Amino acid sequence: MKNVIATTEAPGAIGPYSQAIDAGAFVYTSGQLPINPADGTMPADITAQTRQSLANVQAILRQAGLTMDNVIKTNVYLADMADFGAMNSVYQEFFSAPYPARSAVAVRTLPKNALVEIEIIAAR
Repeated sequence: MKNVIATTEAPGAIGPYSQAIDAGAFVYTSGQLPINPADGTMPADITAQTRQSLANVQAILRQAGLTMDNVIKTNVYLADMADFGAMNSVYQEFFSAPYPARSAVAVRTLPKNALVEIEIIAAR
């Protein structure tokens, strides 16, 4: 059983995918770009982009009745690994111990030339 999770508090999908899927015990989000859902803008720097991507994740989790405390795994995609430290500084503001497992990788290009994209898996 899978149910689509959608909220206007996070940017809509820019392709044939859902913001998130509720699979019962787990919720899987699609990668969240740092797009402000209110006006479609994207901040310029990595700290603001990380904050916006994680705010989008929070909004989707809220729609599913969950919080960041339910997150068990994150995948962080960076356009430049040199931004890891700045991303990590913001990232730690959104999570507390025990921290979720995480992968952070540099990719060649992200949609809309974003500097970061973040997806999560959360457990009920």
